[in-house]
Amino acid sequence: MQMVKHNPWGMGNLQSEINRLFNGITDAESSGATSGWVPTVDIQEFDSRFQLYVDLPGVNPDAVEITLDNGVLAISGKRGLPATPEDEQMINRRAERGHGQFHRRFILPDTVDAENVEAGNQHGVLSITIPKQAKAQPRRIKVAA
Repeated sequence: MQMVKHNPWGMGNLQSEINRLFNGITDAESSGATSGWVPTVDIQEFDSRFQLYVDLPGVNPDAVEITLDNGVLAISGKRGLPATPEDEQMINRRAERGHGQFHRRFILPDTVDAENVEAGNQHGVLSITIPKQAKAQPRRIKVAA
């Protein structure tokens, strides 16, 4: 029996548009073959910047590596399993949260200002702000009469 995911609001189209925005990169291309799990990412575009929100609950911010090289933003790190007390024997475990290495890559448009990228972490959500270059921002041109 095969399960089919029903998507009445067209969220697949939204994902396609986000991927197109970042030069068509797919999930298979954005995560390494050795990744134990792939964190979910929300991407927002504004006139002056791109904003990424990466869900990384349980990941120490010091264990996250963010690099930007030749227009490719890479986010990687590791989340371990919760520690089991040494004096207790585990009887059973159900693990739904991914653990181990993770890796995500995004090919950024030429319009970004790579020198001023900022990252922060709040409540397990990594926030990455990628400003656009001033020359890439839209400007209004007045038509002479």
